[in-house]
Amino acid sequence: QVQLVESGGGLVQAGGSLRLSCAASGSIFSINAMGWYRQAPGKQRDMVATTTTGGSTNYADSVKGRFTISRDNAKNTVYLQMNSLKPEDTAVYYCYVDKGSLRRYYWGQGTQVTVSS
Repeated sequence: QVQLVESGGGLVQAGGSLRLSCAASGSIFSINAMGWYRQAPGKQRDMVATTTTGGSTNYADSVKGRFTISRDNAKNTVYLQMNSLKPEDTAVYYCYVDKGSLRRYYWGQGTQVTVSS
């Protein structure tokens, strides 16, 4: 099992910044990728940013140039720096881990990000 604890969400005005953190613990081996998804009310959960163990990153088109994902392997923590936030970034942000040969996903509890206009 993998436990994920997120922090850093909150309320911010449009144009502002937030930094999300996600600390992983438990069976944190054979990790293929870590990253973030988000889910706005009434919408599906969508990928925001991912980083693989090999160091490659991938971003949703809507956040490219504004969000940056990073990872501290020593702390088993992944971060999401969010700049130039827009009201449409408002959502619950979920950290995830993709683990093992079966590519099982583990999810955090979610953290609310609200961007006011």
